Amino acid sequence: MPFHHTTLPNGLEVVAELNDEAYSVAFGFYVKTGARDESADVSGVSHFLEHMAFKGTDRFSAEDVNRIFDEYGADYNAMTGEESTVFYSSVLPEYLPQTFELQSSILFPTLRQDDFDMEKKVILEEIGMYEDQPSSVAYDRAMQLHFRGHNLGQSVLGSVESVSALTSEQMRRYHAEHYRAGNIVLAVAGQTEWSQVLELAQKHCGHWPQGVSPRAIDVVSPESQSLFVQKDQCQQEQIIQLAAAPACTDARRFAAELLTVIVGDDTNSRLYWDLVDPGLAESAECGYYEFEGTGTFLTFLNGPPESTAENLQRISRVYESINKNGVTADELEQAKNKIATRIVLRGERPMGRLSSLGGNWLARREYRTVEDDLAIVRNVSLTQIKDLLAEFPLLQTTTVGVGPLSGLV
Repeated sequence: MPFHHTTLPNGLEVVAELNDEAYSVAFGFYVKTGARDESADVSGVSHFLEHMAFKGTDRFSAEDVNRIFDEYGADYNAMTGEESTVFYSSVLPEYLPQTFELQSSILFPTLRQDDFDMEKKVILEEIGMYEDQPSSVAYDRAMQLHFRGHNLGQSVLGSVESVSALTSEQMRRYHAEHYRAGNIVLAVAGQTEWSQVLELAQKHCGHWPQGVSPRAIDVVSPESQSLFVQKDQCQQEQIIQLAAAPACTDARRFAAELLTVIVGDDTNSRLYWDLVDPGLAESAECGYYEFEGTGTFLTFLNGPPESTAENLQRISRVYESINKNGVTADELEQAKNKIATRIVLRGERPMGRLSSLGGNWLARREYRTVEDDLAIVRNVSLTQIKDLLAEFPLLQTTTVGVGPLSGLV
């Protein structure tokens, strides 16, 4: 599958992995802006802007946006995270021109005041909905505590206070600063021609404003701390713990992913056999999350409140054993097989390749084929896992609980 890359005169980077044997084509605009790029007074604006994109442009009304995507059978959506906002579509190849025109247009919405006021109510309802979900509250509070004083600690949704106070003029200024061509990557995967990609990009994106929006990469030095949010209506206690892990550009991130599969995958991992299979907890998992300049190991525990303290001690013992003795060759081989299967299954669909293609280029200006990913995973050694643990041991640095408990006894 040929890979193509170019940069338009205005700075927009275009990457494509084309496949004549695919039956669809997927494309997405990866904007380097998210919660960490916001100041406290506009917290939540990136996510709010994602919503506003579907409210219409100078050429397309909100009704047009939804109708046209549906007319061409597009699988489309958008998402906002700590570090990026992504707008994507997957369509039959013959409908790429029409959907591309629409998708590229909505990145520059009109931001009408009436739409802004109406959508603000939707965002506030969404914040309220997430506040009713213990796991979402635990994640937000854990990020705020772990990254206290750092922009990564800001909620993607923002708060009721920040969103309520946000003005349409503040949103316009933020959009003008961050939605510049040099801050966006266009990624395309599947069945189409490179010449068509270039033609569409030039026609619909070539006039976008030039420039980039620099991101401050501050040092993160979290200290051990805990917080419990008491919700008496909850029947179980949700715990999220964070600890330092490799950043998104660190070569040890592959070892980190394999390690967390061994330790805390949702099936056949050490935490699964120690806590979930015996019925001591509903869930006990460990995952790796990468960011620019830093990363985290995230531990998730969900179970009976009265067993929380003891279950956290069980997790601590598992981590102590891993930090001291490492993992076994059999565990590493099993984890490699799991991740290899996920890579291949994801890679069989243009939408799956789009996620890898766009994400890798936005974060690292890096292209990797499915074969490249498989080779990297296969080559991770026990020594690399040991070296990773020497600098990034599995810890329970930041602890947040949401449920009936007011703390740990």
